[in-house]
Amino acid sequence: MPGVEAVVCAIGKVMLQEQTGVARAPEPSTAAGPAVRPLTPAEFNTAMVHLYRGEVGRANTWRVRLDGTTNWAVLTTGATLSFAFSSDKNTHVMILINSLLIMFFLYIEARRYRFYDLWRSRVRLMETEFFAEMLTPGRLEGVDDWRQLLADDLLQPQFSVSLWKALGRRLRRNYIWIFAVLLVSWVVKIVIHPYTTRSLAELFERMRVGPFPPWLVLLTGVVFNSFLIILAVTTSSHWIGENPTRQENRERMAGGQSQQ
Repeated sequence: MPGVEAVVCAIGKVMLQEQTGVARAPEPSTAAGPAVRPLTPAEFNTAMVHLYRGEVGRANTWRVRLDGTTNWAVLTTGATLSFAFSSDKNTHVMILINSLLIMFFLYIEARRYRFYDLWRSRVRLMETEFFAEMLTPGRLEGVDDWRQLLADDLLQPQFSVSLWKALGRRLRRNYIWIFAVLLVSWVVKIVIHPYTTRSLAELFERMRVGPFPPWLVLLTGVVFNSFLIILAVTTSSHWIGENPTRQENRERMAGGQSQQ
């Protein structure tokens, strides 16, 4: 009978595979994975709370790093000025070198500030959109698209502040006072050491640094401080406080995403 012959053939193939040690390849599974179901309101609120706590932790971490570079700048300046004025034989060059070092600290802090601003913007978005909506339901308008803003920023993070603006913000916030102290200290140093100057010509000659003539040192100082002034002035119009409003934060995040 054809049916019996087919069964016998199948049994024979199985026995042959067992004898030769050849395993039968498993058939690929055609079952599809479980479909992603939408979150319930309770699950969504729980997820947002955990996300908020994580972003706050990130923002605090980078905020502490900002304080670290500022502390380096203050300690370095204090040590340099203490040594420079401890003896009339100590050169004023160390104050000029310290100014370059403080500029390097400013650059490091501006880079860190961009990361801090990234996490802070997300935290502020959740505060002004999610939590404010929960506290005052029905009083906020146009809150439907904030989830898309947050999702886009999570998928493709973009800095909402440029390096130039970050430099200007940190300069106006902290470093402008450090540079001012260094400038005044340098002028006082060349005036009183090794003795008080008696003429402008003598004061001008004291600006000499090794083989570099006084006019070159003075010109370098003027260019350096002019750059700081231009940096502070050109970025002042873009300043947004530590707690931007809901609309300001939306514009900043949307502006960062439009640069992609």
